[in-house]
Amino acid sequence: MPGKPNPVARLFWTAVIGLPFGLWYGRPALAATGLALVLVLIRHLGRKRRFRARVRRIARAHADTLALRRRQESYCDPYGNWIEDGWLRERDYFLDRTVLPQLGPRFADLAEVEHARMLAIIEAEAAAVALPEEDEAPGDGLDYERYCAERLTRAGWRTHRTPASGDQGADIVAVQDGLRLVVQCKRLSKPVGNAAVQEAAAALRYWDGDRAAVVSNAGFTPAARRLATATGVLLMHHEALDTLDAHDLAEA
Repeated sequence: MPGKPNPVARLFWTAVIGLPFGLWYGRPALAATGLALVLVLIRHLGRKRRFRARVRRIARAHADTLALRRRQESYCDPYGNWIEDGWLRERDYFLDRTVLPQLGPRFADLAEVEHARMLAIIEAEAAAVALPEEDEAPGDGLDYERYCAERLTRAGWRTHRTPASGDQGADIVAVQDGLRLVVQCKRLSKPVGNAAVQEAAAALRYWDGDRAAVVSNAGFTPAARRLATATGVLLMHHEALDTLDAHDLAEA
């Protein structure tokens, strides 16, 4: 990994190379050497600004997703405390898996000392996105199922809502281009846990589906995410249903 850029060394070598030309060719060459030294210094002084601007561009490219994850992974507990543990983990994950790889080794030294600043930039970009009001999603469980089915229908799926009892973990069975999607809907005020993923995985076999998903207005616990990864169950917010495509699911 390359070390931290050394402005002293750059200034030194610029002077070493430029001054002999200046002495030989006179004032124009000396002026050019002086200008080169100034440009080296300006470039070094602006390096931190360029680093932060690049972090901001990366975060802004994913701002809509970050804003949605920020909403999903934050909730008010029964004691009135605002819990953001899930969002803080998501923010760290985005920094480690998306931002740092795109920055590359060139800014490795700044990435170490600017960690808190990068998190603040991600937070600001997520907070800047105006999401639709959450109130539009029905609070009642059955109404929420109907709401999710309607969004799938608008996205081109043929949907069938399962009976209220004996659904074996599935609330909606949807079909598009031959792909059969089994969906469980969870309208909650806190992150969805393991049980929903287990039920969706079981429902996939019972309803002879190709893919299974848990759809919620809330986020998902770390345990639920690990289990979903292991079982292939999709975890998504209901807004993602609007653009859900069978071909994308088949290739995922």
